[in-house]
Amino acid sequence: MQSEPYVVKQDISKTSLWKDTKPLLGRLDMEITERCSNNCLHCCINLPVDDLEAKKKELATDEIKGILKEAVSVGCMSVRFTGGEPLLREDFQELYIFARKSGLKVLIFTNATLLTPQLADLFCHIPPLEKIEVTVYGMKKESYESATRTPGSFEDGWRGINLLLEKKIPFVVKSALLPSNKNEIEEFEAWASTISWMDNKPPSYSMFFDLRCRRDCADKNQLIKSLRLSAEGGLKILARRKDEYIKEMKKFCAKFMRPSGDKLFSCGAGCGGGCVDAYGNFQLCMMLRHPETVYNLKRGSLKDALENFFPQIRQTKASNPTYLNRCARCFLKGLCEQCPAKSWSEHGNLDTPVEYLCEIAHTQARFLRLLNEDEKAWQVEDWEDRIRDFSAVSRDT
Repeated sequence: MQSEPYVVKQDISKTSLWKDTKPLLGRLDMEITERCSNNCLHCCINLPVDDLEAKKKELATDEIKGILKEAVSVGCMSVRFTGGEPLLREDFQELYIFARKSGLKVLIFTNATLLTPQLADLFCHIPPLEKIEVTVYGMKKESYESATRTPGSFEDGWRGINLLLEKKIPFVVKSALLPSNKNEIEEFEAWASTISWMDNKPPSYSMFFDLRCRRDCADKNQLIKSLRLSAEGGLKILARRKDEYIKEMKKFCAKFMRPSGDKLFSCGAGCGGGCVDAYGNFQLCMMLRHPETVYNLKRGSLKDALENFFPQIRQTKASNPTYLNRCARCFLKGLCEQCPAKSWSEHGNLDTPVEYLCEIAHTQARFLRLLNEDEKAWQVEDWEDRIRDFSAVSRDT
C-alpha cells in the first residue's frame, strides 16, 4: 500500500493563497502630537512645545499601542509617525520599538532637531525599514531660522542630519520654498544629490501651502496665504527641467485626467488607509478634519471605520451649484488639488471650489497646451481628444 505524503510542495503563484484578497488597511498615518520644536511660518498644524492643554489631550502610550496592534490585525504593514514633530513625544522610542516588534515598517517625518545619538543608535540596531524623511528649511542659519522662527534650530537640525549621515541611516530630504530660502535651491539640490538614498532624484518641495486644517487661527492663515507661490511662480519650479516635466505629465494626464462628476472623493482617501490624529480621531486623510468625516477611535475600531464609516463618507455627493457647474465638469481634476480636505481648510465645507488651486491647474494646463488662453477647462468638450493627442504625440521641447 502506497502512503500519501504529508507535505506537498506547490508553486505559490499557482495557489489560491492571498489571491483576490487585499488587506483592510495598507498604511497607517499617525500624528502622535501636534506640538513641534519649530514654529514654522507656513505650517498648517503645529502647536507650541509647551501647549499643556494639547499635551494633556494626546493619546497615551498604551492607547497608541492598542491602535498599532489593531492595525496589524487588519493587515497593516507600515506606519508613518508624523506630527507636529514626532520625536517630541517622550515615549517615542517605546512606540517605535513596539511598532517594529509588531512587524510594522516605520516611516518618520521629522525636522531632525531632536534626533539624538541614542535614537540614531536605535535606528541602526532596529532599522525603520523605510527611509526617514527630513525637512530642511535652509542652507544657512539666517534662511533656516527665518522659516522656523526658532533660535538654535539651524544647528540642531543639521546636527541631526549629520548623525544620520554618520550612522549611515537611510533618509531623504525635502524642503518648503519660502522667501528666506528661495535663492538657495541650487545649493540645496547640489547638496541633496550627495545623499545616496536620494537615488539621483531631486528633493520635493512644498510651495502651494495648505491652510490650517483645524481652522484654528485666521491670522496664521493670512500669513500662510502671503507665503504661497503664485501659479506662474509654481510652474517655473515644476517645469525647471522642462523635458522631464513634460514626459512625466504625458503619463500622468493619460492616467488621471477626467471629470469627476458630482462624487466628491475621486482620490484614494479612506481606501485601505487613513490618519489617526494626536487625540484618537481617525480621518480619511491627514488634512480632512470636517467633524462629519471624523471617526472617534475611543468609541469604535479601525475595522469598523474602514468597513463602514469611510465607505459611507466616500459616497458623499456635491451639492454646491458652483462646484457642480465647474469642478464636476472639469477634466483637469487629476491635475488640480481640489478636494474635500482643501475645501474644508479654505471654506469650512466639503464642496466649495478653491480659486487658488483652480488657477494653478489652469496655468499648468495652458503651459502643456491642453487649454487655450481664453478657455476654462469645464467648458471644453473635446477633452478626451486633447489628452490623447498630448499623451501620444512627441512635442518640441
